[in-house]
Amino acid sequence: MFFASLTEWTFHNVLLRMITALLLGGLIGIDRGAKKRGGGARTDAAVCLGAAMVMMTAQYMDIRFPGSTDISRMAAQVVSGVGFLGAGSIIVAGRQVKGLTSAASIWICACVGLAAGIGFVDGAVLVTVVLLVGLHILPFIEEKAYQYSRYARLYIEGEENRTASVLLSRLKADGCKIDMYDVDKPKTGGQSFTIRMTIYIPYRLNKQEYLRKLSEIEGVMFVDVI
Repeated sequence: MFFASLTEWTFHNVLLRMITALLLGGLIGIDRGAKKRGGGARTDAAVCLGAAMVMMTAQYMDIRFPGSTDISRMAAQVVSGVGFLGAGSIIVAGRQVKGLTSAASIWICACVGLAAGIGFVDGAVLVTVVLLVGLHILPFIEEKAYQYSRYARLYIEGEENRTASVLLSRLKADGCKIDMYDVDKPKTGGQSFTIRMTIYIPYRLNKQEYLRKLSEIEGVMFVDVI
């Protein structure tokens, strides 16, 4: 491999491993930050550099105390322990979960740092490139695939409580299956309420046309796909 020489324990190699971990973690963080997602350059760079330091410490211990340490144990603790940062980036709002990709990017930054820390810079660089390419390409593939999905996640605003029962009756009459249903009722009278639901629309119905007709139901003020 091109960077095989970085596995040797020298000051030059140690410094290059640290710089590599810092740059790769920062690069992943910048990509997440540019999309206004959790993590960011400083968080991901710090996680990546810290993981690299743990891996180098394990290698140093193995060199200084040969046969008395297991170099993989510290790496295993990083992979499992970094989960607390990922958990902090996950937000649960009602029945919606956000931040899973940010949590995954923090976890993979730790993995990149471990690879760079032990001198496997080839793998650290390649997985960073593959990750960044994947994060930019997969949304387009998802968008194309979801166009053919018969499931739809809806955000609906209604004028009165009776609207919810009318809407549910219409969905059941048309053969739609309700996969998730959540109602946010106003605390004071006279205000609109919101419904978040995931439904399955039968193939016999035109998906876009059917969603448009839902907005025409009496009492329904607004319908949007989220």
